[in-house]
Amino acid sequence: MQNETILYIIIAGIAALLLALFQYLYKSKVSSRLRYTLSALRFISVFGILLLLVNPKFESKTYYDEKPTLVVALDNSESIKYLNQEENAKDVLKRIKTNAALNKRFNVEAYSFGKSVNAIDSLDFSERQSNISKALKQFGEGYTNQTAPILLLSDGNQTYGADYGYISKSVKQSIYPIILGDSTVYSDLSIKQLNVNRYVFLKNRFPVEIIANYSGKASVKTELKIWSGKTVVFRKPLQFSADKTSEIISTTLTANNVGVKTYRVELTALNNEKNEVNNVQNFGVEVIDQKTNIALVSERLHPDLGALKKAIESNEQRSVSILNPKEYLAKINDFQLVILYQPNNNFSTILKSIASQNLNSFTITGNTTNWNLLNNSQSYFKQTITNQSEDFQPTLNRNYNTFIIDNLNFEDYPPLQSEFGNIQFLVPNDDILTKTVNGIDTGQPLLTTFEDSAAKHALLNGEGIWRWRAQTYLETESFNDFDNFIGKLVQYLSSNKKRNRINIDYKSFYNGNDDVVISAQYFNKSFEFDNSAALTIVLKHNADDSVRQVPLLLSNGNYRVDLSGIPSGLYDFTIKHNSESVSASGSFEVLEYNVEQQFLNADINKLKMLANQSSGKNYFSTETNVLIKDLLNDNRYATIQKTTKNIVPLIDWKYLLGIIVLSLFAEWFIRKYNGLI
Repeated sequence: MQNETILYIIIAGIAALLLALFQYLYKSKVSSRLRYTLSALRFISVFGILLLLVNPKFESKTYYDEKPTLVVALDNSESIKYLNQEENAKDVLKRIKTNAALNKRFNVEAYSFGKSVNAIDSLDFSERQSNISKALKQFGEGYTNQTAPILLLSDGNQTYGADYGYISKSVKQSIYPIILGDSTVYSDLSIKQLNVNRYVFLKNRFPVEIIANYSGKASVKTELKIWSGKTVVFRKPLQFSADKTSEIISTTLTANNVGVKTYRVELTALNNEKNEVNNVQNFGVEVIDQKTNIALVSERLHPDLGALKKAIESNEQRSVSILNPKEYLAKINDFQLVILYQPNNNFSTILKSIASQNLNSFTITGNTTNWNLLNNSQSYFKQTITNQSEDFQPTLNRNYNTFIIDNLNFEDYPPLQSEFGNIQFLVPNDDILTKTVNGIDTGQPLLTTFEDSAAKHALLNGEGIWRWRAQTYLETESFNDFDNFIGKLVQYLSSNKKRNRINIDYKSFYNGNDDVVISAQYFNKSFEFDNSAALTIVLKHNADDSVRQVPLLLSNGNYRVDLSGIPSGLYDFTIKHNSESVSASGSFEVLEYNVEQQFLNADINKLKMLANQSSGKNYFSTETNVLIKDLLNDNRYATIQKTTKNIVPLIDWKYLLGIIVLSLFAEWFIRKYNGLI
């Protein structure tokens, strides 16, 4: 309490005492028997009221002990079961969780992980992928302000995500790998990696690159074969030894038929080879007749051009040519879509050609757009011209119903610059994104699509989209979300398909460990998105004619079904409405491949490196007692005594108000009883 406050309290006490004495002692006719009692009551009342006005603050300190947290992260992927380590993993987990000394020293918190981190409610070792780096990064972020060593129960074989060997730089905790797996080295052949493009073109030869590995000491011979159905289309003999443990095989194959073509790469197994699963790997390619050619027409250099080209060409089915207006007009018939970037006077002929030939177009405007030309060259929209620019944040229209879009977090994306003023559409349009200023949605279109006769068009009313692609990478460490968003927009604009009441989004084939997710949108007869529809997918496995029906669930504005884990093979499917005769069909293939069964041993070297870089230590599952002893004896994990200081103002003390009321009432009652009032 400050000295100034103490002085005020003393003054308040003196003032209250003088007031009480003056009223009941100075020239008072009250009997001596009552005057002291009434003086005391009046002093209490006045002093209490003055104390409330001064409102002094009191400090209280609470001491408590904070134990460090012991994070237990258990690998729940299929590779643990494949290496016969599931019982060892459960036993180690049980011994750690039930150890009384550890629980007295630490707050033990256990998790399981595969592709993502989950609660450890049940362990079935059925996760089809393991992402160790993501799990460690999440624990590092979640316990950043605590002392929280991490026990990692894993075989160290990661099948998804960034290399976890260097994650300790961002995880400021000690990591203790508990190695699940055999340290014995067996002679083993494996296909380490297979590189091939997803799309190839009819009658073209496409490259295939295979990395074959060998672990062992003896010199061995084998043969690599590539099968197409029951036909061997490529073969090559290979030799390995203790000095030569890897070889890169490159070849080219011919695409003869349009559609999905599947192949199988096989290494002839060694005698008594323990793991033959990793000797075989399937891959597929989609053979297409021709690329979708897109013209990106601009007369100025801008980072948006590179971002758009990269995003569109991330799908190998599409090719983007950056041209000036004269170059585009010379080969206008070579393209299925034209993107007009900030049209100026030199775009006049192009705009007339788009209108006269019903060409599909995507117009992007910005600070150098000639709006007079654009307003007069088409009859779809009119922009109010102010010659002033404004920054606009994007807001996603979750009711957009022309094609399926991903639910990206556009609210966190950087703003785009565009012309200040309203834009009026003269034809029906469907907004994907609207403009937001200072958190207020203006309702004005930022990105919109519309159709006229047989042509499809889009307008992006702002420049700076390259920042969106960069923001996507900052959030997800990948450009995929942005590229997929632009890809779906371009796919819609460059096709001439008619609008359907059920739109579906899926891939023509999925690798064995891919998430098999199919999305759909359902529209009523007015082509308005219906979020209360009941949709079902009827899935037929062509190999055995088995049929299963699964309902689609509404998620983030789309109906989705996750079919991950279905057996490999070719599937036909139909998505139908449960009470209307509306449906959409398709087919896809799931290639046989289980990445979690490709390992024969634990990755001991990488787990040791992880432990050393994080100031931890590695242990085998048989050394659990040693691990517990080391943790208990480590002085870094001592219990810390902490203090909580609470500052409470006197006005919050309700008892003082009660004392004031009680003293005033007692004074009044005594005076009334004795006839003094």
